[in-house]
Amino acid sequence: MLDHRVKRILVLFLVVLTFCVWLSKDQIVLAFDQSTNCDTEDIDKLEECIKGFREAYQQSVNATKPLESELNKLNSQIKSAQNGIAAAKKKATQLAQKISEREEDLAVQYVILSKRIAANYKRGRLNTPLLLFFSSQSASNLTKDLMYRSSVEAQDNRLISNISGEISSLEADTKKLEEDQVRLAALQKQLDEQADFFESEIGKAKKYQSEVSAKIAALSARQQEIINARSGTFTASIGSSELADDYNASIKGFRESAPSGSFAVFSFGAYTHRKGMSQYGARGRAKSGQDFKQILKAYYGKEPVSKDTGGNIEVTGYGSMDFETTYLYGIAEMPSSWDKEALKAQAVAARTYAYRYKKDGKAICTTEACQVFNKSKSDNVPGSWKEAVDETKGQILEDVTTSYASTHGVFATPIGWDTTDGGGGGNFIDKSYEKIGGSPWLYKAWYTKGYSPSSEKCGRSNPWLSGEELADIINAARYRDDRVTPTTTSCWGGNPYSFEELRAKSDGPSKVTGVSVSQGNGTTNQIVFQTDKGEITLSGSDFKTAFNLRAPGHLSIPQSGFAFFNIEHKN
Repeated sequence: MLDHRVKRILVLFLVVLTFCVWLSKDQIVLAFDQSTNCDTEDIDKLEECIKGFREAYQQSVNATKPLESELNKLNSQIKSAQNGIAAAKKKATQLAQKISEREEDLAVQYVILSKRIAANYKRGRLNTPLLLFFSSQSASNLTKDLMYRSSVEAQDNRLISNISGEISSLEADTKKLEEDQVRLAALQKQLDEQADFFESEIGKAKKYQSEVSAKIAALSARQQEIINARSGTFTASIGSSELADDYNASIKGFRESAPSGSFAVFSFGAYTHRKGMSQYGARGRAKSGQDFKQILKAYYGKEPVSKDTGGNIEVTGYGSMDFETTYLYGIAEMPSSWDKEALKAQAVAARTYAYRYKKDGKAICTTEACQVFNKSKSDNVPGSWKEAVDETKGQILEDVTTSYASTHGVFATPIGWDTTDGGGGGNFIDKSYEKIGGSPWLYKAWYTKGYSPSSEKCGRSNPWLSGEELADIINAARYRDDRVTPTTTSCWGGNPYSFEELRAKSDGPSKVTGVSVSQGNGTTNQIVFQTDKGEITLSGSDFKTAFNLRAPGHLSIPQSGFAFFNIEHKN
């Protein structure tokens, strides 16, 4: 019975495997044939190539689905067969143990029989029937002796018969056991070999699908680049040298250390309103030879004018203090070690921002909600900062709210592109003043609660996402209610949908295999995702909203009021 069942499974294996091998080889040839004709700038030709690859991919997926279903059935049958083999082996082991015990029993019986035969032989030599007759004192004793001799002889004959039968039985059982063990070992070997072969062929089909998916993603990205170039949008080109303040949050860390197939969402800029001056941009401009007036003109459109700024200002928590020599000395918004012209531009921006509070007689707060004031810095003002304040004394920008932030992400209001040539394009990072200024937040994947890399991480050691996690965020963009929250309840709480539940709600994908991002003037226009459910397109703002709602841990796109980010994919 076991033989028949296992052989039936092996036959089914071979039929399905033959189909699998035929399918994967045929499709790989098709893919290679197409790839030789797809190196073109013609959008229509690229579309034909993409369509061909999608058809090949879908054929493979459609063929693999029943194959995988059949594999599940086969695995169940294999498990049943293996259980049968295991039971048979266990039975064989038990039989072997019983045979061993019976052999020991037989040995004991044989010893007993030998002794009894020897004793009987001695009695037969010494006690002949005639001798018994003459030696018996009565007929009764003679009868007893004869009956005893007959009983002993009958017992010996039975014992001999039993031993002979047991020897024959043991020989038969031992032979059957040896045959079963040989047959079971052969069956187990066949099952193992066929299972390995089957898994290898399924793996080849999956690899083929992955290769086709990568080709589709690459061709789609190329097609998008051409469309972007013609429409004035573009695909960002990021160099390899940008390091954030956290290696794992940098593009270098992602490319060097993230697992293959990973994705990461990188923001252009930090927690910023993107209005007015970029502090790192001001530093980059100073390093490029611009003076503070040029820097201010670039970011605010005006040069400073002189005003009477003497007198006091009300500071929350500290009361009234001298505006120039106490309050401005304590502004802690830019490191005092930075270039002097950048410090002077910061001094004018800070003075202008606070001047309206002074003029209106209102108290100014000391936090980032206004601008940061540090009393200990005011009491022990660094020489470089004191010089920047003193050398720009009384200078402000008229009719301007001098907002500023550390890093805008290369694009700001009203300046537009904050680059060396004033333009954008795919290489805007490389030609940005914020890069020259060394901003650690110019291109960063945010996964901590605050600016500091040591701030709370919700158990994550990096911002990298799997294809399944990214698909879940797409599903959050397609369907939304109050349960579309991060699945990391350890730091967010709530009752979020599982990946499977949200996927069912949105009828969305389970995995992303490729991505292409289209950028505009300081905004992310759209993202095209390659998924197991085909191509899915989202606007930059829709993706940002979904990402900030559903991404695990503290992953976020931190900008305020706009969406300007990129999605990296490690093949």
